Amino acid sequence: MTTTTPGMPVPATVEYHRVLAGGTHRIGRGVLAIVLLLAGLVIFPTVIGRAAALIDQQAGRTPPILGGTDYTPLSHAASMVSLGLLMPWSMLIQRWLYRVPGASLHSVTSSFRFGLLGRSLLVLGPAWLVVNTLGALEPVAESPWSQRDLIAFFLVTMLLTPLQSAGEEYGVRGLIFRVVGSWTRTSRAGLVAGVLVTSVLFTAVHGATDPYIIVWYLVLWAGLAVITWRTGGLEIAVMLHAVLNTFTFILAASLRVDLGGATQDRSAGAGSPYQLIPALTVVVITAVVWWCTRKPGPALTPALAPTPDRP
Repeated sequence: MTTTTPGMPVPATVEYHRVLAGGTHRIGRGVLAIVLLLAGLVIFPTVIGRAAALIDQQAGRTPPILGGTDYTPLSHAASMVSLGLLMPWSMLIQRWLYRVPGASLHSVTSSFRFGLLGRSLLVLGPAWLVVNTLGALEPVAESPWSQRDLIAFFLVTMLLTPLQSAGEEYGVRGLIFRVVGSWTRTSRAGLVAGVLVTSVLFTAVHGATDPYIIVWYLVLWAGLAVITWRTGGLEIAVMLHAVLNTFTFILAASLRVDLGGATQDRSAGAGSPYQLIPALTVVVITAVVWWCTRKPGPALTPALAPTPDRP
């Protein structure tokens, strides 16, 4: 079993979800890490959202956080920034509780591999966009957005939604995946536990009750976890999540859809059988990533270089 020490902060030749494995008090420390992450998921949006709501109130608007229905560009920006803060928060939690550098959450190389991000965007991005575009063909109720609000929503979405998506990935497919993956004795058991727990937990956090949406979410989150394991990092998961969310918000604004209502409605009856199409697409993308990594297998952390004190 691999342990982490001050002299070896990132274990050598382990899979992404096993970086935190080993040591003592694994369960208690892991539960604390998850609780702290979820606390950030609640506190950041509450504090930043209420601060933004005070500004909206000065303009005569009442955003949802204050019990109103005015989902404004400012409240949208507050939501995106709040969730984006989960990225540094996850790194801080890992560093504090496990003494493992926060940068290791990027990937097994402890760096964000922009080359992998770019290649995955070029290869997988177009099909991912087409599938999600077809899902917007169903009729929806329009909202009377002003031209100024639509422009503001577009700018906020393009600039901040990728940050929001990355924050969620670093928190769930990063920290929680690793925490749960460290609780088992074997890598395979840790993988299964990590995929199941992160998928179910993140689906529950989204509050979906529609069966089609639940299936869609479970498949999506499970696929992103498996992709993270195979590639040894969060780059492709961040890309798929960011493209999905950014495009969804941009398309909703273009069609003048109620961003605070229709796009966040996950109640029974809100979904449709079409949700099975993007779910199947996730399965295909995951299979493609698996096939591309079939020879080297899951990416591992680098081997430790020999030193005078270590042969």
